[in-house]
Amino acid sequence: MSDLVARTGRHQQRYQDGCRLVAGCIPFKYREDDSRDSNCKKIVEVLMINSSSGPGLLFPKGGWENDETVEEAAAREALEEAGVRGVIMKNLGHYEFKSKTHQDEFSPEGLCKAAMFALLVKEQLNSWPEQSTRVRTWLTIPEAAKNCRHPWMQEVLEEAFTKWHAGNVLNSSEDTLSSPDQS
Repeated sequence: MSDLVARTGRHQQRYQDGCRLVAGCIPFKYREDDSRDSNCKKIVEVLMINSSSGPGLLFPKGGWENDETVEEAAAREALEEAGVRGVIMKNLGHYEFKSKTHQDEFSPEGLCKAAMFALLVKEQLNSWPEQSTRVRTWLTIPEAAKNCRHPWMQEVLEEAFTKWHAGNVLNSSEDTLSSPDQS
C-alpha cells in the first residue's frame, strides 16, 4: 500500500471555454540494446498504463487543478497513475478530445483539452496511489503506437514525442539530452 494518496473530486478542476483542462505526459527511459550489432546503442521506451474504463493502453493524464502549474499536474498524474517521478523535458503541445466518462456541469459534452509533456523517468516506485487499478508496461515507440487506446495519444507519441526525441537526443543517451524545455 502506498503512503501517497491520489487526488479525487472536481472542486479544484480547471475549465476553459467549456473544456476540462487536462495535463499528461509520455514517461520515457533508455535501456541498453542487447543485440550483437547494436554498437552499445540505447533504445527509448515509453511507459503506458491500462485504462480503468476499457481495453487498450494510455499515457498518464488527468485534471489540471487550480493550485498547480500544468507541469506540476502532469508530473502528479505520472506519480499517481504510473508510480514514476522524473523531469519534464518538453511541452509536446495541446490536444483536444471528448471524454465519455468525464461529463459534468462545466463540460456537459465531455470536451477536454490536454497539455502533454515528455517526462524523463528518474525513479520508478514499488508502491503508488493507483497501483491497485493500474498496470504499467514499458514499450518501444512502435509497440506503444500499436497498443494506444486513443488516436489523439497515438498522435502525441508518433508526431510530437518522436520528432522532439529524434531532434534533441544524440546517440540515444541520457547524458546528451538537451536541458528541459518548458515552452
